[in-house]
Amino acid sequence: MDLTQGTLEEKTNRSKKMMMYFGIASLIMSFGGLTSAFIVSSSRPDWLVDFKMPTAFIISLFVILVSSITLLAARQGLKNGNRSLTTSMLLLTFALGIYFVINQFNGFSEIIAMGYNFTGPTSNVTMSYIYLIAMVHIAHVVVGLICLFVVIYNHFKQKYTAEKMTGFEVAAIFWHFVDILWVYLFLFLYFMA
Repeated sequence: MDLTQGTLEEKTNRSKKMMMYFGIASLIMSFGGLTSAFIVSSSRPDWLVDFKMPTAFIISLFVILVSSITLLAARQGLKNGNRSLTTSMLLLTFALGIYFVINQFNGFSEIIAMGYNFTGPTSNVTMSYIYLIAMVHIAHVVVGLICLFVVIYNHFKQKYTAEKMTGFEVAAIFWHFVDILWVYLFLFLYFMA
C-alpha cells in the first residue's frame, strides 16, 4: 500500500497512528534502559535477593489485563453501532485504570510495611529501582487515563462511528501498550528481583 495515496483524512489518520508507534518505540527504549540498569545493578553486593512481590502488584496485573479486554469490547461495540455497550465498556476500562493506579500505591504501602522506602536509611538500591520503574509506568497509565477520558468525552459527543474512530484507535493502541508493558515489567520484577 502506498502511504502517499488516499484522501487527506486517510493520510492524517495514518500519520496519527504512525506518531503513536514512534512514541511507543521511544518508550520501549526507555523502559529497556531502566530494566537493563536493573540487571547491571543486580550484581552489587548490597542487592536484595529475597524480595517478595507485593500482592497488590499481582492484583494490578489482572486488573490491567481485564482493562484491555473491556477496551476491546468497547471497540467492538463501536464497530457494531452499539453505543450503550461502548459507553459501559469505556467507563469500565477507565474505572479499571483508576483501580490499577490505586493498587500500585497499595503495593508501595506493602513494600514500606516490609521495611523498605524509596530513599533514606531504610531504602535499598533494589527497592529504589522497583519504585522508579513502577512510578514511571504509573505516569504513563495516567497519560492513558487522560486519553481514555478524552475518548469517553468524544464518545458522548458522538464523534466516533464505525467508519470514523481514529482517535479511539490511537488511544486504544497506547492503552494496550501500557497494559502489555506492565505484564513485561511485572514478570521482569518477579523473576529478576
